[in-house]
Amino acid sequence: MRRRRPLLRAAAVGGGAYMAGKARARNQAEREAYDADQDARISDLEAQQAQQGQGYPQQDYPQQGYPQQQGYPQQGYPQQGYPQQSPPQQPPPQDGGPSMLDQLNSLTELHNSGALTDEEFSAAKAKLLS
Repeated sequence: MRRRRPLLRAAAVGGGAYMAGKARARNQAEREAYDADQDARISDLEAQQAQQGQGYPQQDYPQQGYPQQQGYPQQGYPQQGYPQQSPPQQPPPQDGGPSMLDQLNSLTELHNSGALTDEEFSAAKAKLLS
């Protein structure tokens, strides 16, 4: 009776490995079939577009830089019909003193250096932003 257990254990391990191998092979076959189906669909759609003349137009792009999209001006170069846009600028401080950004930066530097505690920094920032 003692011989049955090792044989049974070997049979269980072997059977489990066999089933895992079959499942992996089945999953791989399904994945390959799905990929082949997708490739066939894509090639059919490309062929239909080529027959209808709706494919992507071939353009001669310049040798350097990025291709210019049709209908949109390249950034930095004004074209007819497109207004030139300037980047947004921050308004100058109204009272001639340091701007809010400068004050926030100085508060952050003080906090990072340890001159202000977390509570003091939070209170000063809330006062500045209000």
